Amino acid sequence: MKVFRGFHHPGLHPACALTIGNFDGVHRGHQAMLALLKSEAQQRGVPSCVLTFEPHPRDHFAAILHKPELAPARIGTLRDKLIDLALCGVDQTVVLPFGQRLADLSAQAFINEVLLRGLGAHYVLVGDDFRFGARRAGDYALLDAAGTTRGFDVARMNSYEVHGLRVSSSAVRQALSEGRMEDVGRLLGRHYRISGHVVHGRKLGRQLGFKTLNLRFAHWKPAASGIFVVLVHGLTTQPLPGVANMGIRPSLDPHDVNGGRVLLETHCLQWPDALGAEGAYGKIIRVELLHKLHDELKYDGLDALTRGIRQDCDDARAWLAARI
Repeated sequence: MKVFRGFHHPGLHPACALTIGNFDGVHRGHQAMLALLKSEAQQRGVPSCVLTFEPHPRDHFAAILHKPELAPARIGTLRDKLIDLALCGVDQTVVLPFGQRLADLSAQAFINEVLLRGLGAHYVLVGDDFRFGARRAGDYALLDAAGTTRGFDVARMNSYEVHGLRVSSSAVRQALSEGRMEDVGRLLGRHYRISGHVVHGRKLGRQLGFKTLNLRFAHWKPAASGIFVVLVHGLTTQPLPGVANMGIRPSLDPHDVNGGRVLLETHCLQWPDALGAEGAYGKIIRVELLHKLHDELKYDGLDALTRGIRQDCDDARAWLAARI
């Protein structure tokens, strides 16, 4: 899959079958839409294309209004979104920076400047709640009318349901916030996962006897937080069982080497000797969150923290032994 920042690139195909959205989590509803998009693109002999935004539009408006509570919790990183879109067979993805200029574009200007001149859309597929343009003035009826006069096809896909539950990014966020990982798996069609480069941390874990793999979660407001039973992919040919902390580590100094940023810190229950103590740094790994043990806790000192980590490891082993 080709990835473009904006649409002023010589490698971007001059025509496409297009869908538009934030695609946070790339859940089963997104997957069904992308399968239809791919089929329509093949019939027209053009590449399938996803137009997505970074930051999330609601992040932008939350910052403008100085109301961080309006920003949505983020399910996945941009890296994970692009990986999932590629796995769905998308030919090209355009990541459009969302700022005030884009927010101020009228619906008609968005059609003219972005969909037609920018992307050369021959076919546009949207969800049943799709809105676009300044103040969300554009809707499916306006888009469909523009397609009739400007010569591109427009289609709308109804909501996707699993056991009567509408699949949406909001539903995934809610399930993650409540630690309902089995429900998350049903909505995503797979285990929830986070990937990235292993980065250096404070290295306190190894002092306590629990070496960790640290992944930075780029967004400040993750949908998931707490202590999880996990599987780690990318270090050996087989996934490694582990226990992970997703969050801000309330028991540690907020001014540590990672600057108070959100981290996914994973301790592998079986560390491969072949990797050595430093063998994971810089590697790209994927961590699947299987089961939530509890929320983050603030421990009274390092001894209490060590006992808490040891208990989490024991609980993770017990959970894994009963199910895997």
